[in-house]
Amino acid sequence: MGGGSLIQDATSALSPVYYMGLMGLAQGLGLTTIAWAQGIGPLRRRRTRWLAHRAFRGCRTITVRDPVSGRWIEDWGLRMQMAPDPVWNLAAKPVGWVEHLSSPKVAMVLRSHPQLTPPRLAQLTEALIDFQAQTHTHMLLIPFQASQDLAIAESIHARLPSQSSLVSLTDPRELKGVFHSVEMTIAMRLHGLIMAAAAGNRCFALSYDPKVEQFMQDVNCPGYALDQLPANAQVICRDWVEHFQSGKGLSSEEIRDRSQQALIHQQALHQSLAPLTLP
Repeated sequence: MGGGSLIQDATSALSPVYYMGLMGLAQGLGLTTIAWAQGIGPLRRRRTRWLAHRAFRGCRTITVRDPVSGRWIEDWGLRMQMAPDPVWNLAAKPVGWVEHLSSPKVAMVLRSHPQLTPPRLAQLTEALIDFQAQTHTHMLLIPFQASQDLAIAESIHARLPSQSSLVSLTDPRELKGVFHSVEMTIAMRLHGLIMAAAAGNRCFALSYDPKVEQFMQDVNCPGYALDQLPANAQVICRDWVEHFQSGKGLSSEEIRDRSQQALIHQQALHQSLAPLTLP
């Protein structure tokens, strides 16, 4: 079973080989494979496209989470179902101590990445300090994956010790619950943006990945490509303040529609697993 992975070779040639290799190994052992909530593309290398086609061809069920991914499956002549990312429908669990922090709150979700160079991280940190001073917001620094995110969150928290909180959680339901007490989110991670958008936050993306760009287009989310980040921290701060003051999140109807559509992944999974259940 392939679950929720991102199959692309734009930022890494090894990642799709790893995921497709696991699926191919399982199929070679006679196991049932299900490609669930996949993100596919771009696939720029011929070998990657061949591996992906071969792996998906051997899957019992395929669900994808965006039109770009769907076109790859259709071009290969395979059947699939398409729906928004399952995280839209993930149940949120309240985190009491976060809810009781002073408001308004703004969340930041950064991760380690070659495009987040030390100079760019310094620019973002300076912009965030100025932003907090102008808006009097309480900053929530949220590392989704400690190995990649924690050191960055800690470095920013050290610069805003009394105006920020480090929110380290491992339960995805609690992570999503945090955003329900947040007004605006600035994030690199796709699922940080989805959780925030599902909670009605104003979102501002820092894109390092094609799927983040796809999210930005889908929900009309402003942001920067990291490799085109403004060199002036004051410009970044100005754009954040403007979005905080006049930007809008998704409406409750838009959120409800995406959440309901995301159930397609769950339904497809249950239908695929049913024949495997012992009587």
